[in-house]
Amino acid sequence: MEDKEKKYLLESILFLSGDAVMLSSLKEVTGLSETELKKFMDELMADYRERDGGILIAEIANGYQMITNPAYAPWLKKFRASSAAAKLSVPALETLAIIAYRQPIIKAEIEQLRSVNSDGVIKTLLDRKLIKIMGRKEAPGRPLLYGTTKEFLQYFGLKDLAEMPTLRDIEREEAA
Repeated sequence: MEDKEKKYLLESILFLSGDAVMLSSLKEVTGLSETELKKFMDELMADYRERDGGILIAEIANGYQMITNPAYAPWLKKFRASSAAAKLSVPALETLAIIAYRQPIIKAEIEQLRSVNSDGVIKTLLDRKLIKIMGRKEAPGRPLLYGTTKEFLQYFGLKDLAEMPTLRDIEREEAA
């Protein structure tokens, strides 16, 4: 494989991952030496910087990740906020609301409130990193406790959970 192809392979891996890829993972997958990897990644980062487009490659804690150019952050936040609700199903939004307002909460409590099995919805929310496992409840069977994540706050454009509307706020909006 030529150097150019090796560089483009690394670019493809970063694009596919979406998350930071550790140098050790790149080494294992590609079989390239650490020196080669660093050389190609430095070249890729320089290519993206020189292009000054919407995507950059950043070095993050001994790994690399494709990120959006911070110069476009205001528009990206606006886009994400406008499309956030459309990406989640009604059951997912319902479950997310229950978790957000009652966290930490176990699956049995969610299912009791929803009156349906929530396995699939919880898996989807975990996969999207909108919720996380916060530990285990001190109860028989030691069930998992769920709560929201930083990604949840980012997804809905909230600084913290205190910015979520209260039940009174929702009732006032419905009455208006």
